Amino acid sequence: MATKEEKERLAKELQDTARPLFSAIGLDEKVIESALKNIKFTQALVDVIKEAGVTEGCPKAKGNLLYTTASKHPANALVHRPMLLEAILAEKVKTTTQLDGAFEYLKKVGGEPTDAAAFEEAAGVGVVVTPEQISAAVADAIASKKEQLLEDRYHFNTNLLLAPVTKALKWADGAAVRAELSSQVEALLGPKTEADLAPPEKKKKPKAEKPKPAAKEEQAAAAAAAAAPEEGAAGTADDPYAFMPKPEDNNQVHTTVNFSDGSVMRIANSPAVLAQHMQRTGGKVVTRFPPEPNGYLHIGHAKAMFVDFGMAVQYGGVCYLRYDDTNPEAEKQEYIDHIAEIVSWMGWSPWKVTYASQYFAQLHAYAVQLIKAGKAFVCHQSKAEIEESREQGLPSPWRERSIEENLRLFEDMRRGLYKEGEATLRMKMDHKNENPNMWDSVAYRIKYVQHPMAGDEWCIYPSYDFTHCLCDAIEDITHSLCTLEFESRRASYYWLLDVLDTYKPVVWEYSRLNITNTVLSKRKLNRLVTEDHVHGWDDPRLLTLAGLRRRGVAPASINAFCREIGITRNANVIPYHKLEHHVRLHLDVNSPRTLAVLRPLKVVLTNVPEQHSSTVQGATLPGRPESQAYDLPFSRVVYIEASDFRLQDSKDYYGLAPGKSAMLRYAYPITVTGYSTAADGSISEVAAEADLSFVAGGGKKPPKGVLNWVAQPAPGQDPERAEVRLYDVLFKSEAPDALGDAWLEDLNPDSLQVVQGAMVNPHLAATAKAFDRFQFERLGYFSVDPDSKPGQLVFNRTVTLKDSFKK
Repeated sequence: MATKEEKERLAKELQDTARPLFSAIGLDEKVIESALKNIKFTQALVDVIKEAGVTEGCPKAKGNLLYTTASKHPANALVHRPMLLEAILAEKVKTTTQLDGAFEYLKKVGGEPTDAAAFEEAAGVGVVVTPEQISAAVADAIASKKEQLLEDRYHFNTNLLLAPVTKALKWADGAAVRAELSSQVEALLGPKTEADLAPPEKKKKPKAEKPKPAAKEEQAAAAAAAAAPEEGAAGTADDPYAFMPKPEDNNQVHTTVNFSDGSVMRIANSPAVLAQHMQRTGGKVVTRFPPEPNGYLHIGHAKAMFVDFGMAVQYGGVCYLRYDDTNPEAEKQEYIDHIAEIVSWMGWSPWKVTYASQYFAQLHAYAVQLIKAGKAFVCHQSKAEIEESREQGLPSPWRERSIEENLRLFEDMRRGLYKEGEATLRMKMDHKNENPNMWDSVAYRIKYVQHPMAGDEWCIYPSYDFTHCLCDAIEDITHSLCTLEFESRRASYYWLLDVLDTYKPVVWEYSRLNITNTVLSKRKLNRLVTEDHVHGWDDPRLLTLAGLRRRGVAPASINAFCREIGITRNANVIPYHKLEHHVRLHLDVNSPRTLAVLRPLKVVLTNVPEQHSSTVQGATLPGRPESQAYDLPFSRVVYIEASDFRLQDSKDYYGLAPGKSAMLRYAYPITVTGYSTAADGSISEVAAEADLSFVAGGGKKPPKGVLNWVAQPAPGQDPERAEVRLYDVLFKSEAPDALGDAWLEDLNPDSLQVVQGAMVNPHLAATAKAFDRFQFERLGYFSVDPDSKPGQLVFNRTVTLKDSFKK
């Protein structure tokens, strides 16, 4: 794949080539500058100019038509573009109206043969519209609006008069129509007066009657209606896939493959192929999520699932889970099982679960078909020799073998008569092409490795470039969606499908997901795990989906995050706090509240009897109808956060200090009466008195500060202890990938803090199980780690209560 610098260099070369060509066909300088900003359009217009044979220039009128052709020519009928260009240069097609008619005809025909007479009829070739016809049509239009025209005079919008004229005289010259309209309007109204030149007065709208205040329910309903997009509206958050073509438009699927010898391959489904595909699928959207089972899925795969499964769900279609298992050396059953588990956890249901390996026989038959078509050859170059010859644009010494010899040698490969690396099957593409993916890519290689699914049935395995597109065609995929790094493979994808004459899906690339303060490369994730920088693939500091699940992140919040960032081609880096925002939103709505203390400080309530034991009522979702009450033990000894007591009070501090009061959440106000210190000077114990007469809502005003706390469940019995793991970002800098080989040096040494001896209330200790999510009031959102054992709970902090990232 070309580097960013290489892409910029190639774009600059194209712009330098294009500028004089655009000037030669008469384009205005502003139009040229605008066109050069869009590299894809620049290339398309350069191709049109060369195709038309007007690199030395042409009249401006024809140049404008060439510009429109480059912009609007139907993608599925590019094979017929030379015919249209010939009609433009021969002045058979002279107006944009004619051009639009030609486009409509070609769009319907697609790649099928054209009918010259039908084309000329559709484009209005040879149709002559006389000045008398134009004059009569304009007169009729003016007569239909004469009263309003006389009233508004030159403030009247004359474009309203053009529509009936152009409808009656489809092929009339637009300039001639506008000139005749201007002439007849002036004849009717006379010269412009000062009143005509003045801006029209704005008509005052009648004041709407102020509505009466609505009930809260009515206001909420109105707000929801106003916020909701119109049904079927394109490009809204309600339908992030609206810009995608519908399955019935897949005859517009195409790419243009330019070859080094100057020839061009224009690729599209024929109407017949599309009709057969639509019959097989019933016109449904068919997508696929195709992970390689060689590692654990990360949040980038969550975006891919949202794109693939989400689009199918949006349109009532189906989505395959297809394992791209063509490299048995890297694949394990562990990864296959993990992927299935995570897809289900994310809330997606595959229509079918398939494996590339289940198509190995069919793919082998395609390889034989490719050899018989003279489009593949057996090569004996080593991997290093192939890379060297590809870089130099040199063909393989075995490129021109006969079809018969290639068939025999490929069969020898299949029978295991060669050692690994002694032979490959390569596609005969274009070894001098400007696109490296067309440099006679490898289709099959030899590997004497047991396959997780196919066993030892095969010793030759197809490459990604050979397998992926053919599996898409076999499964009748309507939309083959992938990330932008695969964009340069589009040429090889369609080349293979075209040579084998199969159905061709839509290919569309979107930007891969990049998030600050982390890495998502499989290679780097593997190093983090294998070199023990983290504690396995499900370490909560990683943005693997297993890590996010263990941290306590809900699938719904990941999908909401994917929906918000959208499906675009804009390469950008998403701030980590945006993901946390969606995690926090979901947990706030769905997590039951409970009380816990991370770093306990003992408080003795001196006015409470030593043997006192009672309970107060906590609430799982305070203030909500669905909230449930739970018992909190209350006794003489309670524990608060050590940070909630200090010796020096201040105005902005609401915790405890000598002589100061604070409220124990759900219980009573307490007032500090004394404290003890340890040998190191730290506070070891606080003495306080509780106002046991306090009743919430009973008239007494509670203290402003509210504390989380845990009491001894019975006199002399310590509360349940727990381990709490506090997580921060894994890397100190926002872009560790930009640090090159030094990326590991950027690891955040404080990404994990383990707090031993935290305290939880008995209700939580008795009911919590692995992956349960809670809000520890005042502390954050936490999830039960699967390391937990009876009497030894472990909690992971998912997120803090508030965003802690610097703005």
